[in-house]
Amino acid sequence: MNANPARADENDIQLLERLATARNELMAQISNRIVGQQEVLEGVLTAIVSGGHGLLVGVPGLAKTLMVSTIADALDLKFSRIQFTPDLMPSDITGTEIIEEDPSSGKRDFRFVHGPVFANVVLADEINRTPPKTQAALLQAMQEHEVTAAGETYHLPEPFFVLATQNPIEQEGTYPLPEAQLDRFMLELRVQYPDRDEEERIVETTTGDVDPAVRAVLTGSDLLQLQRLVRRIPAPKPVVRAAVALARMTRPVEDHAPAFIREYVDWGAGPRASQFMVLGAKARAALDGRPMADLDDVKSVALPVLRHRVVVNFAAEAAGRTAQDVCEELVSSGTWLG
Repeated sequence: MNANPARADENDIQLLERLATARNELMAQISNRIVGQQEVLEGVLTAIVSGGHGLLVGVPGLAKTLMVSTIADALDLKFSRIQFTPDLMPSDITGTEIIEEDPSSGKRDFRFVHGPVFANVVLADEINRTPPKTQAALLQAMQEHEVTAAGETYHLPEPFFVLATQNPIEQEGTYPLPEAQLDRFMLELRVQYPDRDEEERIVETTTGDVDPAVRAVLTGSDLLQLQRLVRRIPAPKPVVRAAVALARMTRPVEDHAPAFIREYVDWGAGPRASQFMVLGAKARAALDGRPMADLDDVKSVALPVLRHRVVVNFAAEAAGRTAQDVCEELVSSGTWLG
């Protein structure tokens, strides 16, 4: 810790200004290839500077894969894409041991060959197309940033984050993500269709002979420094209290849960939701160049944090209510602010 608090504060203020500037530059560089999707991009950047992972949900053809690879280019990070398929094995993700012979001595020994998870940005493309056993190969990597194989533990490069994509409309040959896997994702981001003007721009820019260049704005070491800065952003007690209250209100067993939560929800969000709402609020403040998170920051990240952590029951399905609907009603009610 710096012996001079004033100097430390001054350094953090400079870092905040740098992050806010870098955010604008990143959005400008990404927009060279990606048209629109500002809300999704803001969500991805929020997860990245928080050190979290993101789940991108959208129909095919909305440039989810291109978005992730473009973000990796703009951050000058090692990018790896894993296409999840029903026959994908855990070792196809983490790596495997091979027998290698020393030409001089003839001695044989095992050597671990790193899998595609050993990258800074890992795109888990169509993650729900592989069985739970293979999906589980990512659990340790996402939580501890490590891989264990043949009794040995290998550390993943830092920074490390997973951005997964999922198609919400195609169910044949898919495997729903287990709740434990979903809970590892900080945010679930919904990728929507572009509007008419955006779609015309997409067609114009992608049917020509020009491949837009993307300039790197930050490096891996820059990003690690900014992630530590986000952790140092203060969250006032009302912000922490509101985030915890909101997460607890999603649980039907809680005394303060609204009536519609008791009626439509089987399982609510766990403590990780509270943590991610506060961390996401800090990240939103930092990306704006503000030195402190507020309640509006919590509200801005609440829905992406909660909607994949709430499990609705049969009564909700019969009433045509989804986890998205229930979470939207809860967040907009404002009862958790009291």
